[in-house]
Formats: sequence, C-alpha cells, structure tokens
Amino acid sequence: MKKLLAVLLAAMMILSCLSVALADAGSEPDWSEYDKLIADAKLETDLALREDMLHHAEELLMDTGAVLPLYYDNSAFLQRGTVSGVYNDPFGITYFQDAAVEGSDTLRVNLFSEPDTIDPAICVAMDAAILADACFGGLYARDAQGRPQPNYATGCEVSEDGLTYTFTMRKGLKWSDGTPLDARDFEYSWKRAADPLTGAAYSYMLNGIKGYPNDLAVTASADGATLTVELKAPCAYFLDLMGFVTTFAVPRAAVESAPNAKLSPGSWTHQAGFVCSGPFMVSEWKNDEYLVLIKNPNYWNAENVKVEKVLFMLSGDSSAAYMAYLAGNLDLISNIPRDEVVPLKQTPEFHIFDRLGTQFLCFNVKSYLFDGMTVEQAAAMRKAFALLIDRDFIVETVAQYGQKPANCFVPYTMADGRGGFFKTSDPDYAYPVVATLDDGEKAEGYFDLDVDVKGAIELLKQAGFKFNGDKLSDETPIAFEFLTMNAIGATNVAECIQQDLAAVGIEMTIRAVDFKENISELISGHYDVAACAWSSDFNDPLGMLEMWTSNSGNNFCFLGR
Repeated sequence: MKKLLAVLLAAMMILSCLSVALADAGSEPDWSEYDKLIADAKLETDLALREDMLHHAEELLMDTGAVLPLYYDNSAFLQRGTVSGVYNDPFGITYFQDAAVEGSDTLRVNLFSEPDTIDPAICVAMDAAILADACFGGLYARDAQGRPQPNYATGCEVSEDGLTYTFTMRKGLKWSDGTPLDARDFEYSWKRAADPLTGAAYSYMLNGIKGYPNDLAVTASADGATLTVELKAPCAYFLDLMGFVTTFAVPRAAVESAPNAKLSPGSWTHQAGFVCSGPFMVSEWKNDEYLVLIKNPNYWNAENVKVEKVLFMLSGDSSAAYMAYLAGNLDLISNIPRDEVVPLKQTPEFHIFDRLGTQFLCFNVKSYLFDGMTVEQAAAMRKAFALLIDRDFIVETVAQYGQKPANCFVPYTMADGRGGFFKTSDPDYAYPVVATLDDGEKAEGYFDLDVDVKGAIELLKQAGFKFNGDKLSDETPIAFEFLTMNAIGATNVAECIQQDLAAVGIEMTIRAVDFKENISELISGHYDVAACAWSSDFNDPLGMLEMWTSNSGNNFCFLGR
C-alpha cells in the first residue's frame, strides 16, 4: 500500500539526522541515474523501451544491496462459513461493502493493530488503507481481481492522444454529514495530496499529471459534474490509480477546521465521527482495543451494503485473536498463530490469497554500519547478508502460506505493461541468476536462493572485514539492531535471520515494536536494518520501483535522500 515530504516529515528527518549516526557520504550510491530512469519511464510511449528502463532501474536497486528480498508475499485468513462477500484484491486491500453474516448484521474481524491514520492522503500502511477504503472512495473502485470499476464517477472519456481524461461524476453524491460531494472535492483533494506541505508519502502517484506538484492540471467544472485531468504522457494504469487511496476525496471543511490541521494534516481522522463518504463511517474508536464501523446511510450504494456494523479488534497478538475466534467472538482473522497454520490448512475456514508484493529486508544506507566504506564496500557488505539467509527455511517453517522465495524485488507475476510478465517476456534482458523453485518454476532474479557462506565471507572481506577462519575477527566486528513487528510471525523470521547471520559471527539484536511505532521508525530512519513488506498499488513494475526514488516518502532505505 504509496513521494517532497511535508513540514512534519521534514522535521522528523531533521530529528533523525540529529539522533542517528550517519554513514560517510562516500558509502552512499549516486541515485540520480535511478531517478532519471523512473522519470523517463513514466513518459516513455515505446512500451518495449519503457520495460528496458524499468529492468535497468531494478538492476540498479539490487546492485546497492540495500533491498534484500526474502519471499513473494501472500496472505491467509480464517473466515467462518456464515460469512460471505468479503474479498481481497491483488494489492492486499480487504473490502467489506459486499459482506454478509448469516443470522447477524455485524461482522467482527481482526486484521491489524492500531492504525496510524485513516486520512487517504496521509496513510501508508496496509491497515490504514483498508480502513480508508471502507470510509472513503475514489472515482473508480477495485474488484476482487484488482480491476477498476466506476464508483463516484460513472465513467470517463479519454482523448485520442491518451493525455486528457474527463470523468463524469455520479449524481447525488453526499458526504456522511449530508452535504454534497462532487468533482470540486476531488480537485481539492488531489491538489492537497500533491502539495509538499501535506506530506503525503504517496504524492508521487500524481506526478504523471501536468503541473505536479504545485499546479496540478486537475479541473472541476463549475457545477462539479465533471473532472478533467491532463497527463504528461499516456499512462496505461491511470484508471487503476483512481481506486487507490491517495486519489480519494476528502472533505475540505473538516480537513481545514481540525485544530492541528497544519502541523498534523491527518489529525482530523484521529477520532471517531469524522466526515467521510464510503460505505462505512467510524462510530467508536478506543485506541489499541477496538474500532467500530457503521453503515453510512449517505453512501451512494448504501442499499447494497448488507451489514450494519463492522467491529475491528485492534490487536497484533495472534494468539489472542485466535482464541477470540475459537470462542465465537470473531468472524474473520488474518493474524493466525504460526503453530496453528498447518492443521488449519485442512479446514474450509482457512483461505489463502496471493498479493503482488514482496517481503524484504531494508538497510538504512545512512546507518553507522557503513561508516568509512566506499559505495562498493557498503554494497558488498549488504549483499553478503543476502548469501547468508536461508529463504527456503523461512518459507517452509515460518511463512507457511505457500510463499515463494524471492531473489528480486519486483514480484515474478508482475505484468510488463504490454501483455506479458515483467520477469520473463523480455528476451533482450538477462537476469544474472535463474533459480528453480520447488514446483519447477523458474525464478529469474539477482540473488541465488542457496546459502553461500564462503561467498558471503569473500564479500565481507571485500568490504574490509577481517576473519579468523570462518568467523569475524574481533578487530572488525559487526553488531546491529534489527527492527521488526512484535507479531509472532515477524519475530520468528527475525530469529531465523539472527541465526543465519551468526554463522559468520554477526551479532544481531532484535527490536520488536508495534505497528504504529514500526512505521514511524522507518519513516524517520531510526533503524539500521528492518523487516519490510511492500504490496504494489497497481499491476505494473512502477508500483514497486517508484517508491525508491530520492523524493519518495516511502524510500525507507534513504537512497539519494
């Protein structure tokens, strides 16, 4: 779920720089070529050339070693047979507007712990995006296959050159307080999201529009019936973006009247009762305990919303969620205890859905770990970690949902934008490694999936580390803190990595924090190495690669920043 940062994020970065020891500039790669590749790819109309640009961008990313893929993501959930209509799109969002519960008007779920914000322009994490999708809406919405379907717009006309989109608004739209909602609200909301002062980490989703960021070519008609958007270049996935949270409308009066509107742009959604427009609205919110959505009678399609209430248990404790499910107090949970997965797989209540995403390790290139190193040495050190980690063991014993080990960042099922798959459709682009997965499929990428301790030692020596046999010398130790979530599955993965790195004497301590703190630490750079996950926001390599541009709020490695 996703780039100049707002005053708030800028302030966080300043604090980060004051409190975190920064690496020497000599260890950080020049990121201007990557930025240019992504910018040029967004404007390129030759799809084959565009694909080559994106392949090269991923090559540059992998060459830094700062992003270490672990496995391609999917998710699982337990759902009672009395529940129907809940669906998940390929990008990780769960939808409840079609849900029904036999014999009840309430759906009770546990998907996540406390969200950071529900403001569509500000939210970054998947949990916040799920709630934003429930409470707000875009011109289009996504179905279970991730395909865009008309929502607040009834459709659009596209100019012959593919540069101008004119959306016709659905008539009679209202905010939850009964006030009219029209194209003028979308014009305001998009310009707010693009404005650097808002601090939207995903503002780059709008950078294909002329005038980005300060003079966005988005114009509502005087009567609010149509919205016209002018692009810099044709964009094959533009309608997909209309179902992504950053493009959702927000109520100007509520946003700008909030007490901390300028210092904390998302603060207007921090308490129950805020004005929204989607199928549901927040009626109760007790921090770290529960959140209640109730049906929004002013939603344009309210007559087809079957449940009156969705009750969220806000907890990252998988054991507590599972016990509540067994006791009949929850109808659906996604936080399943790892030791229960194998037996539960045999039951009809266990469901798996694939996502276009990757679980990976994220290195802060400004960490003290890389002090005094050259660009090549820092990359060699990070790549050594990749050779030490046993991805197969993690997938088989910890992940357990049938995930596939990853040796590149862009998922191997990602479309290429011209009818094929990004990883296999370009005969002119050869990946350095082709691994064979357990099911016989080929996985082309940048890292061998086999553990190579000797190879890791050689890379660490290239980075300047000394060894006594196969262990690091006391003269050049490696010790660092690993940031992860305080969920059992996340800490189990961390423990596997800790054990793998210990094979050559690397000392890793684990810092497990709740979801909200985890996001804050990633954004502010208060970490050395962290566990991360990213699901693409649309089916195109840019959904995975644009986040690493130097002006992206989601560039947690701080490449070029």
